[in-house]
Amino acid sequence: MITIQPVKRRILLNPGPATTTDSVKLAQIVPDICPREEEFGEVMKDVTERITKFAGDPEQYTTVLFGGSGTAAVEAIISSAVGIGGIFIINNGAYGNRMCEIAETYGLKMTEFKSPSDQPVNIEKLEEELDRRNGKITHLAVVHCETSTGLLNDIKLIGQVCRQRGIKLIVDAMSSFGAVPVNMKEMNISFLAASSNKNLQGMAGAAFVIAENTELEDLNYIKPRSYYLSLFDQYSFFKKYGQMRFTPPVQTIYALEQAVTELEDEGISNRYKRYSGMWQKLVLGLKEMGLTHQVKKENHSRIVTSIMEPDCPAYSFPEMHDFFKEKDITVYPGKTGEENTFRIANIGDLHERDIDEFLFLLKSYLRIIGYQSKTL
Repeated sequence: MITIQPVKRRILLNPGPATTTDSVKLAQIVPDICPREEEFGEVMKDVTERITKFAGDPEQYTTVLFGGSGTAAVEAIISSAVGIGGIFIINNGAYGNRMCEIAETYGLKMTEFKSPSDQPVNIEKLEEELDRRNGKITHLAVVHCETSTGLLNDIKLIGQVCRQRGIKLIVDAMSSFGAVPVNMKEMNISFLAASSNKNLQGMAGAAFVIAENTELEDLNYIKPRSYYLSLFDQYSFFKKYGQMRFTPPVQTIYALEQAVTELEDEGISNRYKRYSGMWQKLVLGLKEMGLTHQVKKENHSRIVTSIMEPDCPAYSFPEMHDFFKEKDITVYPGKTGEENTFRIANIGDLHERDIDEFLFLLKSYLRIIGYQSKTL
């Protein structure tokens, strides 16, 4: 008989996978089951219907599951949804750039709209660029919360721009879904991509697309560019058989079911309130140490923060990472390439006491390396 020991808790301040509850971890420990059994199909059906409710009416929208990271869901949309028209991609960070790379990989007619990674999109310029293409753009893709900096793009406003021009909106909501409230109909979102392991607070390994039913049905008229990531084939197969086309990540789905229950219990608005409280404590603590972050408060997601590295000869991110790792805390490197930064995410099963601990240890580390500021 194996005795299950309490699970060691680590404070993950990386932007996903996030710190999970023990109940989510333990939800993976279930009797072995063939994923083709009707019983497991019912689990997936339950999970997808409940996820859909976080963003729209299940009578009008459907969640399509994939085994894979969040990028799998983004790639499934871009490779499946764009026909002979053009896709316009707002690139204001590493993940906007990734969408451009996906479009290039599939040889799509792509227009890249570059925008600073720490500033809101210039809507007037965006409209000018779209109008200049005189109706040749059929889809616009944008990241909701740009994980590389923490910038929160104004999806509702961008959705209005698309609605006025008959353009379908694709949103990478990887770092926002499950925390920042989303209403796909109000925001005019046709396709949304997210994953199990960020604000849903599940385990890594499952990605999903939420889309209007009519949009999914229309994909039948577009020749698939990918076999595994064909969004229409995945949608229609599940609709017909109640199964994924290929072997699903079984334990991850069981954990996701529990994570969805916990999000329903907490509520998206309350989860975002908890995250926001931690973020307020974080930025106040950073300010007291003389550290700054890239994105202004009014444009910030309050989910992940790109912090300017301390100006100190002895500073080394790898050494700081190891300092925190020894204390079961994970910090994350920067990703913009524009500034020297490191990132802290306040998502997952974290609370203000965890941010307090991080700030206390950060202050200790800065003293150790001899960082000079007016407050230390």
